[in-house]
Amino acid sequence: MNALSRTISGRQGGALLVFGAAIAWSTAGLAVRSMDAAGAWQILFYRSLALSIFLLIVLVARHRSRVAGIARDIGWAGVLGALCMVAAFMSNILAMTKTTIANAAFLQATQVFFGAGLGRLVLGEKVPARTWVAMIAALGGVALMMGDGFAAGTLIGNLYGLSCGFWAAAFAVSLRFCRGADNMPIACLAAIVATGATAALAPSLDVSLHDMSLSLGMGVFQIGVGMVLFGLGARRVPAAELLLLALVELVVAPLWVWLAVGEVPSTLTLGGGALVLGAVVGQVLVPNRRVAAAE
Repeated sequence: MNALSRTISGRQGGALLVFGAAIAWSTAGLAVRSMDAAGAWQILFYRSLALSIFLLIVLVARHRSRVAGIARDIGWAGVLGALCMVAAFMSNILAMTKTTIANAAFLQATQVFFGAGLGRLVLGEKVPARTWVAMIAALGGVALMMGDGFAAGTLIGNLYGLSCGFWAAAFAVSLRFCRGADNMPIACLAAIVATGATAALAPSLDVSLHDMSLSLGMGVFQIGVGMVLFGLGARRVPAAELLLLALVELVVAPLWVWLAVGEVPSTLTLGGGALVLGAVVGQVLVPNRRVAAAE
């Protein structure tokens, strides 16, 4: 039992939690593709609303009467992290509406490099050479996945995509910074802020029962469960590696659509996805000597 506990609480256990989060997040495309007519802001509103309620339930179940104290423990870094998460949500949507989906996804993948830089600057986390190799290989895999869809797009759309990568990295670093505290209040605060913001931005909140149900389900199962797993994994995995593992989301997303609606991914998508997965699996399986020595 003690050996199992050490395994789960170690770096590889944390990596598996983040891997699970990426799998959960990857179902977003399939859910959005299944909508009848709901727009992006409407989906985001109902998803954020369900996420807020779900994370509040998780917090109460874990801490009961100590919830207020746990929330205070996140401090200013947690509040900034929540705002970074909201900014990542918003810039991702704006990128997809102002440039190609390929551009948005490729530029979002730069989060691994932003994470390495911010992790070094804010947390003093050094990035091992093997992680740099894995990040470069993964970015090359994402580029292959984009294939012919990668285009110049528009400057503003590309800037939104780049900013999404930055804000996602900043959010991950904030979780690492607060790793001594429960980081679920950070995600919960972000969900509450996102609910209010998207309610103001949505032209109407009137959607079909089908679309509302799907959006609420996304809040609980797609992003909610993913955020819980990601938050737990963030305590055990350095920022650069954390964001590298999260790239699995881009690989698995087209596979769900392929299996569910028969949209066959291209050879470039499959080849690039294999390269990303290879980089991620190698990163998880190859031991970190410095961590191993410390343990």
